[in-house]
Amino acid sequence: MELSDCSNEYEKLVVRMNMPRVVIDNGVCPNSTVVKIDSARSPGILLESVQLLTDMNLWIRKAYISSDGKWNMDVFHVSDLNGNKLTDENLIHYIEKSIETSHYCKSEGYTGLTALELTGTDRVGLLSEVFAVLADLQCDVVEAKAWTHNGRIASMIYVRDGNSGTSIDEDSDRVQRIEGQLRNLLKADDGYQNDTRTCVTYGGNTHMERRLHQRMFMDRDYEKKFDSDTSPVVSVQNLEKRGYSVVNLQCKDRMKLLFDVVCTLTDMAYIVFHAAIRTVEETAFLEFYVRHSDGSPVNSEPERQRLIQCLQAAIERRTVKGVRLELCTTDRPGLLAEVTRVLRENGLNIARAEISTKEGIARNVFYVTDANGNLIDPEIIKSIREKIGIDDISVKEPFPLSCRQEVEKEQQQQEQQNHQARIGGGAVLVSLGSLVMRNLYQLGLIKSYF
Repeated sequence: MELSDCSNEYEKLVVRMNMPRVVIDNGVCPNSTVVKIDSARSPGILLESVQLLTDMNLWIRKAYISSDGKWNMDVFHVSDLNGNKLTDENLIHYIEKSIETSHYCKSEGYTGLTALELTGTDRVGLLSEVFAVLADLQCDVVEAKAWTHNGRIASMIYVRDGNSGTSIDEDSDRVQRIEGQLRNLLKADDGYQNDTRTCVTYGGNTHMERRLHQRMFMDRDYEKKFDSDTSPVVSVQNLEKRGYSVVNLQCKDRMKLLFDVVCTLTDMAYIVFHAAIRTVEETAFLEFYVRHSDGSPVNSEPERQRLIQCLQAAIERRTVKGVRLELCTTDRPGLLAEVTRVLRENGLNIARAEISTKEGIARNVFYVTDANGNLIDPEIIKSIREKIGIDDISVKEPFPLSCRQEVEKEQQQQEQQNHQARIGGGAVLVSLGSLVMRNLYQLGLIKSYF
């Protein structure tokens, strides 16, 4: 055997020895599935594991992370969206295989699409104008996400040619035309920043939500004074004897919280050596022992303040804002531009958006407020549903904890009435979301939840 062949075989053996080992156990915890991952320590390995679990819509309720020398030992307590253990054997096998082989990639489905990255000053109707431009230029939006925070907006949009269904990268004139029109829309007109960055790029596969964090971080959306009464509580202290900086966070628990925090620490070049995450009722407590990539802890007060601000911003970017409107219908050219135009004409601001199209079905989610970020008049919601189509769009809102039992009871009664109406061929459907929101609004119970 040639020497080069021996070297190649040895390298393959080393790779196999360092592959993550995964154990998934449903018998340890009474209300969650435990995912244990042992792996060789490498840059970004923690983020990859957390990203995989959250991309599968798993809720990480508790976690223990430890790095001993060159080896990581991570334990995650996860549940599905309903708070139940994982019982689907196919899902469990997929998690094991994905982590152990490191072949998982959320962006694989974007092959053959053109990626647009947009960053600019937010204003009412901006997304509507963006989608209108893309529709006029015969670009179909296949998937998109948009976040707003602190007066800024970041969006990542995957498009294809509306006629051929292929990427538009090869048509340079068309690319320049799209880029020019989108740049004009994103120009800052309020003096928010002297060096306002508007960006339209065309690139390959990437993780959308991580890229949104990166774009907003580069756009310095964290530079503001946070409201101490509502902002996440973040503290950073140095443990001088051990050479760590200890980062503590306390905030309301939600889906993808750990991903948002780890993503930000990773992109700021901090390495997590130890961590403990737990939830008590609806409050999450996170503690991280970190060092900078050069091996040093946080070195100065400005660095400490910047880390605190960036973590607060990372948590707030995804925080639910406004009324959640869900549209699920057969896709057609210009649908997205039409729906967002109706929202704009009614003076509504899209605080967050998640757009996807699969097998001819459009599934769009919008979190909307009024122009000032306040509660929406229920009559406006009613008008929007009539214009868009009462069968296609549903309304969902976050409810106060004290009202959940009453709301659930009312939902059950209303669902029974709707079911009976459908069986009897009734043509009128009652909007449960609008009914509940109107009742809570009149009682003054949801003003602080928008």
